[in-house]
Amino acid sequence: MTIVQENLDQIMTECLSIAGATGVAVGDADSGMCLGQKGDPGFSLDVAVAVNTEVVRAKKGAMRSLKISDQIEDILITLGREYHLIRLIENSSGLFIYLVLDRAKANLAMARHNLKDLEKSFGTF
Repeated sequence: MTIVQENLDQIMTECLSIAGATGVAVGDADSGMCLGQKGDPGFSLDVAVAVNTEVVRAKKGAMRSLKISDQIEDILITLGREYHLIRLIENSSGLFIYLVLDRAKANLAMARHNLKDLEKSFGTF
């Protein structure tokens, strides 16, 4: 799958339009590379992608150890003031959306629903 930067920018812009979104990045869990980022969550999204690549790998490893034969849709990390939502892109080789949401402004159910819809945009690359 080849990612066109213009389409990636459009998807990230749409992610930032989700209520409460403060930052978004698209990462590659195979390499740990940040393929694009937008917004200002108050920390480096490049570093967040690299570090959360390990979270994705650990969860996949845990599923293998537990012999769970299913796909990860998303991983939620709940902080005091933020949600960090990692949405794995179905049918991609390790791509994920990393979305930072302000808990006071976000609707988590709607954010997850919106990310699921936006994930389909990756099929057009």
